[in-house]
Amino acid sequence: MSKKILVVGEIRDGEFRHVSFEGIGAAKQLSGDGETVGVLLGKSVSALANKMIHFGADRVITVEHDNLSQYTPEGFTQALQAVVEQENPDGILLGHTSMGKDLAPKLASRIGSGLVSDVVSMEVSGDDVVFIRPIYSGKAFEKITVEEGLTFATIRPNNIPALEKDESRTGDVASLEVDVKDLQTIIKEVVKNTSSGIDLSEASVIVSGGRGMKGEENFKILDELAEVLNGAVGASRGACDAEYCDYALQIGQTGKVVTPDLYIAVGLSGAIQHVAGMSNSKIIVAINKDPEAEIFQIADYGIVGDLFDIVPKLTAEFKKVLA
Repeated sequence: MSKKILVVGEIRDGEFRHVSFEGIGAAKQLSGDGETVGVLLGKSVSALANKMIHFGADRVITVEHDNLSQYTPEGFTQALQAVVEQENPDGILLGHTSMGKDLAPKLASRIGSGLVSDVVSMEVSGDDVVFIRPIYSGKAFEKITVEEGLTFATIRPNNIPALEKDESRTGDVASLEVDVKDLQTIIKEVVKNTSSGIDLSEASVIVSGGRGMKGEENFKILDELAEVLNGAVGASRGACDAEYCDYALQIGQTGKVVTPDLYIAVGLSGAIQHVAGMSNSKIIVAINKDPEAEIFQIADYGIVGDLFDIVPKLTAEFKKVLA
């Protein structure tokens, strides 16, 4: 098997989102003896290109333009379509992020390709590739085979491992001139959520609170535990609706879908809408005073008791162990 796979890197605040490197790891499985090509779009991105090579890309193509300084669907689609037309790849991979979910279907329509979204794993055997993605709110998994045409997919963060970084790797970095114009979208202002320094979709540890937190001020104990574990704080829709926290923290069917290594559910009942957004976490720990709470049905470890007593004790113990 020898294929050329494009991996679209995603940059936020001058840094790569880690799913960009996970995409390279996936591309290496798909390309076989072929080529993994990184793609960077932006205003000034060339200086970051070598990092994609360090994580496994064979070479990188950059498209730089003033109209790519902020993500817009029209601008990025124009630029990426130009790269696809030049490279004629066998496959394209993006992260299943807010940008990827917006950009991928638009590009797929432009180039007449199908699209497999929200891929969590792959089965590769010779030229045959099976993409696996969750369906029915994570209750089942669907296997999809691309029998002809372009292999185009979005990869859910924290599922397909990135390769080890190797700063000795070298590769070609080339720029492509694209006249990005006629944009229908103008970015006036970007307002960033400051409630957490770690992106929920890429956090390896998430401490999440539900209505059992009983108030906005009580989320402080979750912040403290998350900080000790170098994690992020999330919430159920119920907690957000009750105005305990910002909707930016919402995890679930109508919020963010996450797959951390460790998910600590605090004061959460385990409603199906919430479970849909976190059931694929590698380890789930539930803390609830109700021994019949649904969350215990999917938890690997459960603690029955008063969260206001348990969480501070956990924080103190983790501080000792991790000191």
